[in-house]
Order: sequence, then structure tokens, then C-alpha cells
Amino acid sequence: MDRGMNKVVIVKRKTRFEELKRRYNTVEQARFYIEHLGADFSDYEKEDMMYNQALEDVRNLVRPLARVQEIDRDYISNMIFGKDDIVIAIGQDGLVANTMKYLDGQPLIGINPDSDRWDGVLLPFEAGDLQRVLPKVIGKDFSDKRVTMGKVESKDGQVLYAVNDFFVGVSNHTSARYHINYRNQIENQSSSGIIISTGFGMTGWHKSVMAEFRGLAKAFNLGEVPEIKSDWADRNLTFQVREPYPSRFTSADIVYGKISESENLFLISDMSENGVVFSDGILDDTIEFNAGMEIKVSVADRFGRLVV
Repeated sequence: MDRGMNKVVIVKRKTRFEELKRRYNTVEQARFYIEHLGADFSDYEKEDMMYNQALEDVRNLVRPLARVQEIDRDYISNMIFGKDDIVIAIGQDGLVANTMKYLDGQPLIGINPDSDRWDGVLLPFEAGDLQRVLPKVIGKDFSDKRVTMGKVESKDGQVLYAVNDFFVGVSNHTSARYHINYRNQIENQSSSGIIISTGFGMTGWHKSVMAEFRGLAKAFNLGEVPEIKSDWADRNLTFQVREPYPSRFTSADIVYGKISESENLFLISDMSENGVVFSDGILDDTIEFNAGMEIKVSVADRFGRLVV
């Protein structure tokens, strides 16, 4: 196997221990703060040790097989991935999802650095598994699970992708004002924002909003609200309007719907400031959604590939 023809990008994250050390300047000061609050600082140290051991194991297993590039999750939005790159994300689940949104069909391997600590729905492998998994991925002899992404395009040409969901509204989640155009029906709305979920994201923010719907239905004796099943590869999106407010100037009829592969959802901002569109909970990578800005929401042509 020609090592020079293969490139692996390792995506890592800072541990809680590293974040505390950065915040309080020294380990001793961080320890004092945590133990002063009655917490166990040794748990932070153990998590850091396990994570860095897994990271070093991954490095040692990859280097004989491929060229290696490492990047911290803080900088991944600026990373340009090659079309033949193989990407390894070293847990938790959120890191895998955050990494996938910047990929375009490159295989992604999720590594669980501490299986006793993390369930790892998106982390099917441990570091030692790379010895058998990576040669198969390099040889293109592997199984993967496809993940449909969402896409937002702004009128001025900005593009944002989502693996889980988009949020459209005000950055501090106060009342947002906008026009919504769904299947040629247009409404002027005021709400606390719109959640647009992929099939992959139906167990995330979407599930939280649906829990409120079910609770209200039960309180008003309206019967059971069925739980919607969705596959990661389903070529559609689901939108929900949070807390729509009907008034003399605003309506609240378009509050839930599906966006199929052949459809678009259009939104035009009526907000003078603080309007945003962000995806997968990443506030650092946003599109401003202020007065006059129009966005188009659709099923993306790119997709994620999680190695299983």
C-alpha cells in the first residue's frame, strides 16, 4: 500500500480539562476552583488522559498507512477537504456531526475515545479498530451509512449546510419577524424562530419541540401525537415554527411542514438587527438574516458518509 497516495484528516477537540486550564491559566488554579465547588477534579483529569491516549493511538495506527493532518474543531469551518481525503473524528457524537457538515461525500470514521463514558451513537469504533477498518476504507471496501443534509442559500450568495438542523430567528431567541413562503402560501409571522431538521436531526431539536406538542395535546385531551420516524438518508426536511404569535399583522397557520427534494422553503427577514441563520448549534458560522434578506431552504445535493 502506497502511503503517499493516502491522506487522513484527524479532527480533534479540546477536553474539559484543557478548557479549564486555559480558563484558569494553571492546573492548580483549575483544581482549586473545581474542588472548592465540591466537584471531583480527578474525573476531568481521567477524561483528558483517556482522550489523549486514544488520540495518540489513532496517530500511531494511521501514520504507517497515510499522510496525516490534524485539525481542531474550532478551525474546521475554514478547512478545505480534498475529495479523496479520509476523515477521522475522535468523539463525542457532536464532533462527528459538526465535522460531517463540512464534507462532501468523503468517508468519515467516528472514534469513541472512552466507551465507558460516551454511548457514541455516531462512534461505532474504538481507536484499536482502525487497524482493520482503515485499510478497508483506503481500499474502498467498506460499508457506510448515508446522511442527508440541509442547505440554506442567501440572496447574496452565502451557503450553509446542516447535518442536524437549522435555526432561523434572532440570536438571543427573542421574537423574530419574517415572511414565510411554503408551497406558494405566504404569511407574515412573529415567532421565537424556525427549526428545520434533517432525518438525522429528528432526534435532536425537533424531538424537543414535539415533546411540547405532545404535552399540550395530552393536557387538552386531543389524543396521542404520533412520533414521526425518519431515516438518516430520507431526502426531505421538516420545519417547525416555535411559539408563533397571531395578531392583527401576523398569522400562525404555517407552523409545520415537510420540504421534499423537489421543494424549497423561502423566508424573508423583517428584522432590523440580530437576525441569524445557523446550523447544528454552531454560532460561529452563521448567515446574517436582517431586513430584506431572503433565504432558500432545501435538501442539499451533498451528503454525509459515516463508516459503519
